[in-house]
Amino acid sequence: MKTAILLMAHGSRIAEANDAVREIAQRVKRLTLFDIVEVSYREQHLPNIQQGVDACVAQGAQRILLVPYFLYLGAHVLEDLPEELEQARQRYPDVEMVLGKHLGVHNKLAEVVVERIAESLSEEGWH
Repeated sequence: MKTAILLMAHGSRIAEANDAVREIAQRVKRLTLFDIVEVSYREQHLPNIQQGVDACVAQGAQRILLVPYFLYLGAHVLEDLPEELEQARQRYPDVEMVLGKHLGVHNKLAEVVVERIAESLSEEGWH
C-alpha cells in the first residue's frame, strides 16, 4: 500500500518562508524514504491543502498522513485542518487519510533553539 506524507504549513506571502517548508519536505523524503512527500499551505500560497491531497492521489497514494507543520495547538490545528481532512475524505472515500501530530513541545525542538542561541551569540561575538 502506497503511503504519502503531506506537510501542511501556514503559508506566507514571503517566498523564502514557503521555500523553507519545501526544503524540510525534501529532507523528510530523504530521511524517511517515502516515495511521496508533498507540501501544501493553509493560506496565502499554493498549493492549498486540497491541491496537496490531489497531488498525493495523482501519484498513487492509497494512504495519506497529513502532517501539520505548526508549532502550536491553535485554531488551524484544532479546527481548520480537521475540516480540510474531512473535505478530502469526502472527495476521496477510498483513500485512507489521517491527521498527524503538530510539532508542539519536543526535546529536539529545544535542541534546535539551543543551537540557534549559540549561533546568534557567536555571530555577535558574545561569549
